Amino acid sequence: MQTNNITIHLCDYNNHDDRNAVATLINAYIDDEMGGGTPLDCSQQQQLLEALQQHPKSIVILAVLQGVRCGMLVAFENFSTFSVRPMINIHDIIVLKAYRGKRVGKRLMESVIELAKNRLCSRITLEVREDNIAARHLYQSLGFAATSPIMDYWRKYLV
Repeated sequence: MQTNNITIHLCDYNNHDDRNAVATLINAYIDDEMGGGTPLDCSQQQQLLEALQQHPKSIVILAVLQGVRCGMLVAFENFSTFSVRPMINIHDIIVLKAYRGKRVGKRLMESVIELAKNRLCSRITLEVREDNIAARHLYQSLGFAATSPIMDYWRKYLV
């Protein structure tokens, strides 16, 4: 799919450029102020690629602008017991700094919305940092809103 010279496609794990892009983009996200972590080493990158490829419900969408794989959306299809239909949870959305403000994030989001509609999903969920104003504006412009009632995001680390 192509709009405004931004091409969107599902990751082809047999394509060397797509595999490299996944590793590059996840490390760019981890290294970004909104990511805040330690970039993955080569072994971890390989593990990530294998795990995403093998996961039966992973969705990895890449955006290409000016020949550069500059954006990625990672999501997982799940199931809603309340609606008795599938749902999609967006886990990561990444746009390289040099390509921000060029509608790459919007195109990635539009593509996952289209995919969810085609799969007859009941909803798409995501989490967004309170201080990520640009992302919050993008999501709101596409009809996303905070849950009502407001839900807290909790976690328990196991490793």
